[in-house]
Amino acid sequence: MTITVTRDVFRLAEAFTISRGSRTEAQVLTVRITRDGVTGWGECVPYARYDETLDSVTAEIEGLPQGIDRTALQEALPAGAARNAVDCALWDLEAKAAGRRVWELAGLARPGPEITAYTLSLDTPDKMEASARKHAHRPLLKIKLGTEDDMARLEAVRRGAPEARIIVDANEGWSTEIYSELAPHLARLGVALVEQPLPAGDDEALVGLDRPVPLCADESCHDRASLPGLRGKYDVVNIKLDKTGGLTEALLLKEQALVEGYDVMTGCMVGSSLAMAPAVLVAQGAVVTDLDGPLLLAEDRDVPLVFDEEGVHPPAAALWG
Repeated sequence: MTITVTRDVFRLAEAFTISRGSRTEAQVLTVRITRDGVTGWGECVPYARYDETLDSVTAEIEGLPQGIDRTALQEALPAGAARNAVDCALWDLEAKAAGRRVWELAGLARPGPEITAYTLSLDTPDKMEASARKHAHRPLLKIKLGTEDDMARLEAVRRGAPEARIIVDANEGWSTEIYSELAPHLARLGVALVEQPLPAGDDEALVGLDRPVPLCADESCHDRASLPGLRGKYDVVNIKLDKTGGLTEALLLKEQALVEGYDVMTGCMVGSSLAMAPAVLVAQGAVVTDLDGPLLLAEDRDVPLVFDEEGVHPPAAALWG
């Protein structure tokens, strides 16, 4: 068995901005694992927020033993981008070698399409209103916030898309005071959910605060080990494969989170259809699906995921799984 890592760059259709900065391209790592003439592949997006770089994640992957399997992988690497790409490539390899789909191997029901959010970048209120109007036909919009002046942005997006369901992602950008001031207005404007209002290291302050709309743990939730620290703070957990370290842990986290009474959101980094494909399995039945990465790209994989009025569809076997 051989493991290879390549770097791929996908241009974005337009600049993508959150509270931590902007980007005009998605830089990803593609892992290919070949055994007995069969190749499985997976994708990850190293994320600086978690001290990951293209070089560091590549080194983690290249340091793995060539014959590693999914069980050994869970102990060999921590939750993160490196383990994600390898785990998903191993799932794809197993499915291709068996002539079956990944959901069959995992004991899951056949997946269907899921309505996905479409993300509006952080910008001036006028530009966010114009973007909301352009995408007002979409059933679910996600707006990037995380500044001291977000009230005007919220009002602007609602004006631009009066009928759309809206979720908000603060990307750790608010303080307790800002959240408390905005909270009643979130409900008034029909916001359905807020992701990570406070920095992960400061979210103990959420205990006891009013939650007029559900709060979702993103940076505060990586894998099952995160769950004990979320009690009393959040109502929903955002499962991203680059945080869980792959589909294997993502499915286990989803199961445990539901048992503990949390709702589940399935999210993504900005990557190609290859990165989203395994996440579609996790998204089945989620209260919010946010797998719009390919919709933000100017270019994608050769066999991309299908997005239509029903949402994001499960991947074709030619793409993954």
